[in-house]
Amino acid sequence: MPEPPLLAFERGTLVLPATGWDGELARLLEGLFALDARTGNYRAPALCYAETAIRLHRAKIPFRDGVRRFERRRFNFTHKHPPRPYQVEALQKWIAAERRGVVVLPTGTGKSLLACLAIEKAGRDTLVIVPTLDLLEQWRENLKNSFAEPVGVLGGGRREVHSLTVSTYDSALPFMEHQGGRFGFLVADECHHLPSPASQWIARMSAAPFRLGLTATPDRADGGEALLGELLGPLVYARGIEELAGPYLSHYATRQVLVPLSAEEAKEYRHTRAQYLGFARTNDLKFDGPEDWSRFLATCMKSEEGRSAYRAYRRQRSLALSAQSKMEALFDLLRRHRHERALVFTDDNATAYHIAETFLLPVITHHTSGPERRALLDDFRKGTLPVLVTSRVLNEGVDVPEASVGIVVSGSGSVREHVQRLGRILRKVQGKRAVLYELVSAGTGEFHQSRRRRNHRAYQRTAAL
Repeated sequence: MPEPPLLAFERGTLVLPATGWDGELARLLEGLFALDARTGNYRAPALCYAETAIRLHRAKIPFRDGVRRFERRRFNFTHKHPPRPYQVEALQKWIAAERRGVVVLPTGTGKSLLACLAIEKAGRDTLVIVPTLDLLEQWRENLKNSFAEPVGVLGGGRREVHSLTVSTYDSALPFMEHQGGRFGFLVADECHHLPSPASQWIARMSAAPFRLGLTATPDRADGGEALLGELLGPLVYARGIEELAGPYLSHYATRQVLVPLSAEEAKEYRHTRAQYLGFARTNDLKFDGPEDWSRFLATCMKSEEGRSAYRAYRRQRSLALSAQSKMEALFDLLRRHRHERALVFTDDNATAYHIAETFLLPVITHHTSGPERRALLDDFRKGTLPVLVTSRVLNEGVDVPEASVGIVVSGSGSVREHVQRLGRILRKVQGKRAVLYELVSAGTGEFHQSRRRRNHRAYQRTAAL
C-alpha cells in the first residue's frame, strides 16, 4: 500500500505532490492551492494549513503532516481579579468564531488580559507579535507573571523560543519563513500594523490555526484593514472609548483650541500655499488619496518649478503646525495644569525639540536611547518629571496611567493617531478626569485636517476655546 502523500512546509508555504490524485486533489483544494510550474507540486500560503487539513480529513483522505510542529499545551492563567464583562463577551465571541478574529478595545481596557485568557483556551504553543521593543518587554513581563512558563523572546538581539514566545514584527518575519509551523496560536498586538506590505507575510507564512488580533483603532490610511479578515479572521468584538469611559476608563473631555497666525506668518502662509496649489492645478493634480500624494511628489521631482512647489508645501505646513501662538497657548495650558501629569505631542522631531528647548522640558523621540527613554518614563510615572514632550513614538504601546492631560501641538490627519493619543491619558485612576487639548492654527489647512482626524465618535465631547 503506497505511503500517504506528505503535506510539507517550505519557506512559508504548504506543498503537496500533484501526482497520484487523479484530479481529486485539485477539486478538493480549489481556491487554496495552485500548481507551481517550477516544481510540479501544488503550493499555498501556510495561512491555509487549517483549512487544508479540515478538507482532507472531511474527505477521508490520509496524508502525512509535515507542517505542524506545535503541541497542545495546558497553560494555567492565574489572574488576581475576575475578567470584566466586556472581556468575557469578547472571549466568547472569539471562541464562537472558531478561535480566529479581531477584537477592538480602547487603550487601557485590558487587551493583554483578554489575550492571556485566549492563550489558556487555545491550549497551543503561542507566539505574540508586537510592533516595538517597549511592547516586547511589557508582554514578556506580563506573560512571565501570568503563566508558570518560561517566555521566549525574538527581538532586541535575543533569540529564545519557548512554548510561549513574544516577538517584534521585524523579528517574526524571517523566523516565520522557516518556522511557520512552530506555533498553533498567533496573537497580533496592535494588529493594524499587520496589513503592511512586509508584515502581512508574518500571518501568511504562519500555519497557526488559531489567531487573535488586538487593536484600539484598526483603520489604516491605505485601507489595509480590509486584509485583517484574511490574515487573522473576522472582526468579532468592538467597544469604543465613549462606551467604556466612567466604569473602566477615566472620564474625559476634548478641547479644540484655535490659535491665530501672526500677521507675518499669515502673509507667508498665503503666499506659499498659493504657490504649491497653483502648481497642482496647472498639472491637474488632486489630493484625494495616497495615490494622489505620490503623484504630486513624482511630478514635483521632475522640474525645478516642481521642487520649488514642494518646498512651498513644506513651508506652509510648517507655519500652520508650528505657529508661534501655539507656544503661547501651550505655556498657558501647562501653567493651568501645573499640578497634573501632561504629555505634549507633536508631528515631528524638530517641533518636539523646539518645545523642549523653549520650556526646558524632557523630550522623547525615536532618537532617544532605550535606557534614557525608560528612565524618563519612570520619572514621569513617579512625578519627578510632570511633563514629557514627544513626537510620534508614544502614540502607542506605553503604559502611563498617571497622565491626565494630553496636548496635541501638531499631528497628521490620521484618525487612528488621534484616538491613540487620547488613549494615552485614559487609563483608570481613582478620581482622575482626563482632558485632551488640540492646538489648531485658525484659517489654515490644519483646521480642515483637524476636522478629519476628529471624525470619530470618541470626539463628540468637544468644545472650542
